[in-house]
Amino acid sequence: MSAEHDPLTAFEAGLGFPLDRFQRTACQDLEEDRSVLVAAPTGAGKTVVAQFAVALARHRGVRVFYTSPIKALSNQKFTEFSRDYGPENVGLLTGDTSINRDAPIVVMTTEVLRNMLYSGEALTDLGFVVLDEVHYLADRFRGPVWEEVIIHLPAHVRIVGLSATVSNADEFGAWLREVRGRLDVVVTEHRPVPLHNHMMVDGRIHRLFRAGSGTELEPDLVRAIRQHEKSHGRGQGNRRGRGGPPRRQARAPRASRIDILNRLHEGSLLPAIFFIFSRNGCDEAVEQLLTRGVDLTDAADKRAIEARLDELVEQMPREDLGVLGFGTFSTGLLHGFAAHHAGMIPQFKELVEDLFAAGHLRAIFATETLALGINMPARTVVLEKLVKFNGEAHVQITPGEYTQLTGRAGRRGIDTEGHALVVWQPGVDVADIGALASKRTYALRSQFVPTYNMAANLLARMDRDSAGSVLETSFAQFQADTGVVGLAKKLRRNEEAVAGYRSSMACDRGDFAEYAQLRRAVSVEEKRQRRTRSKFRQREVMESLGLLRVGDAITLPSKRSLGACVVIAPMQRRDADTRLPSVLTEEGRVWHLRPHEVTEPAVKLGRVKFPKKFNHRVVEQRRRLGEVLVDALADGRVKDPTTAMAEALESGKKDRPQSPDAARIEQLRDEIRTHPCHSCPDRENHARWAERAEKLEAESASLRAKIEGRTTSIAMVFDRVCDVLTSVGFLPDSRILRRIYGERDLVTALAVRGGVFDSLSEPEIAALASGLVYSARQTETFGVPRMPTASLDAAVLDVHGLWRTVTELERSARLSDTPEPDFGIGRLVYNWTEGASLANTLKGSGIAAGDFVRWAKQTLDILGQIADVSEPATAVRVRRAAESIRRGVVAD
Repeated sequence: MSAEHDPLTAFEAGLGFPLDRFQRTACQDLEEDRSVLVAAPTGAGKTVVAQFAVALARHRGVRVFYTSPIKALSNQKFTEFSRDYGPENVGLLTGDTSINRDAPIVVMTTEVLRNMLYSGEALTDLGFVVLDEVHYLADRFRGPVWEEVIIHLPAHVRIVGLSATVSNADEFGAWLREVRGRLDVVVTEHRPVPLHNHMMVDGRIHRLFRAGSGTELEPDLVRAIRQHEKSHGRGQGNRRGRGGPPRRQARAPRASRIDILNRLHEGSLLPAIFFIFSRNGCDEAVEQLLTRGVDLTDAADKRAIEARLDELVEQMPREDLGVLGFGTFSTGLLHGFAAHHAGMIPQFKELVEDLFAAGHLRAIFATETLALGINMPARTVVLEKLVKFNGEAHVQITPGEYTQLTGRAGRRGIDTEGHALVVWQPGVDVADIGALASKRTYALRSQFVPTYNMAANLLARMDRDSAGSVLETSFAQFQADTGVVGLAKKLRRNEEAVAGYRSSMACDRGDFAEYAQLRRAVSVEEKRQRRTRSKFRQREVMESLGLLRVGDAITLPSKRSLGACVVIAPMQRRDADTRLPSVLTEEGRVWHLRPHEVTEPAVKLGRVKFPKKFNHRVVEQRRRLGEVLVDALADGRVKDPTTAMAEALESGKKDRPQSPDAARIEQLRDEIRTHPCHSCPDRENHARWAERAEKLEAESASLRAKIEGRTTSIAMVFDRVCDVLTSVGFLPDSRILRRIYGERDLVTALAVRGGVFDSLSEPEIAALASGLVYSARQTETFGVPRMPTASLDAAVLDVHGLWRTVTELERSARLSDTPEPDFGIGRLVYNWTEGASLANTLKGSGIAAGDFVRWAKQTLDILGQIADVSEPATAVRVRRAAESIRRGVVAD
């Protein structure tokens, strides 16, 4: 076949560089009418396969859909394809945007394609679907969407799955082959730009691994860490001198971002992306560099950046620039650095991405969302910490996350090698970091579970048995069936071992199993009471700190060395971060309180006269305020700390009620002491065998539950979902529910059917809809917030009533609770829909502008769904509400 008739030859000639082996193999699979799963490291060039799928679709005259998990990536691909194929041939579909939807090439979010499949839209001319970042299937919240798409796509459509390097690619491919037919798995772990891992200790950069090894730690690094720990007294504790007070350990010097930047600059390792798992941390990094006068750009960079900033200003309302922090943002850009996180508006983030990709920025301070798909490679990736908040707790990042983050290092065609730099922190085991860096893959685990909307759409097209059969083709069920064989073998081994343990724990004085159960009951009850006391204490601590105001004199029982202090900054909550108060001691020292230091409630001593203007960075002002505190202590206007703590302790004893469970523990101990086995001389030996048997029996019970659950889990959950839908009258008539997508789909559909929106104005409709999509980053909310109007307050209560009805049914059916509607931004959306400026909308809310824009756009999405299923008169007002929201920073 000649080059002009061979799509692959023509495609490769247009690239300007030869295809890698894995790229050629995958492209040939597509030419031969096979689907393909491509698993390769970030930066390896997976997207070339997707680009060929688009070119092949154009050659064959069929349509191609390019799906992505995030809107920013969709926008990026839309721009690229519009440039390559002409804007008339490319469409874009996201939750709130529809451009040229009938084009031969359509870029969309994966959710949009799922919705399209359920709507019954004809896709006879669709040839290919690219599923970018298909490993998102393992995402706890959005992963099921990928499985729905893969299962429900017409059989003639070929899939191009682009995945990170997962350890079970063959298993995933086997499932895809079972569901989709002819499919090849193409895996490579080769990075075109090699990655070198480093660690910074005491300001010096060391290799993580010995030269030529990917697992053996560099001896110089290990020595540097040992020397640091020796110099700063690791493990020495607060040892006392002879008869003296404890000696304070030397505080370990910590490399500042300025130091790190200087080292990277000296080593020609810029540009760099600093991953900081905190929005506040990203913003503070920019402010820190500006304060220190850091400037990383030349005159040509500044001219290019200024031109783009001028374009941005022209597109935005001038009155919004202040609340958006445009001054700090633009100054940082002109100096060559910027933050990048979800709290920024999309226009700011996109400008950062464009300028960084163009080489005008040298440093980006970003949260991990930057690692997802966006094409922003750097020479170096810096990880300041390896611990992040996952929404529930602070946990170490996984090997997969480390791979995803460091995958941004090394620009193909620019760099000969990429670099990952971890800043070592005291207490971190370097072997753990070595394990993270050396394990490049992670297993893909399905998060699929039937939802109300999914059940409604399936049952509109087939009977219940057929729908159940479709769900049994999910990757979740495939993995469950595969895993049962191994679980059954382990269960048999456990049962044999338990029989031996029970023989060894037999006691001639009585039933030792019964005695062991009593001991376990005491242990469980004591642990439960300790947890209860700990939670109660934590709540007391946070309440005491939250009540403090500037000028309050306090003392901290858990930090007695501070003595009396005066509060100079109150506790602040911003997004998911809580910053504890800052205090000034009698000696004039400023102390920013940290959670591990405050384990007991603060004790208030009184108040002191606080200056109207106080800057804690000015030594003289600190000294004067310290003297005011000392004088107040001397003349009795402020209580003595020792006396106040003693009074608080005594008061706490009186106020704290006696635990009703204490008697239960004492009763159990009496039963233990009177049991025949208690006096057995071999009691503790028997107890050790009993503990082993108990642990193994618990494990065996868990294995049995897993085996039973795995073989019936999907079908069982589907039946329960159907039972709930029948209870609320959405089966068989599910017309409304079939068009509503999201975590609160059933509550939303009930609200529409119940006419809750029918009598509301446009701003009220928008505010009510926001509560059906919004989820606060902090969960410390109490009750339902007051709304701007009485009719909206009533509607909010109606929605909460519907939610309570649903959760009661879910608990009876043993299903997970639908998330509670959250009206935390209801007033903001109401004001914005009424036409308020962004500054006035956000004033005093603590909501970041980028968060507001994101939730406003999600509100637009749900309003579109509600309009499609509402009564005609209501639908008109719902669409008007959406148009009122779609303005200013929300319009783009």
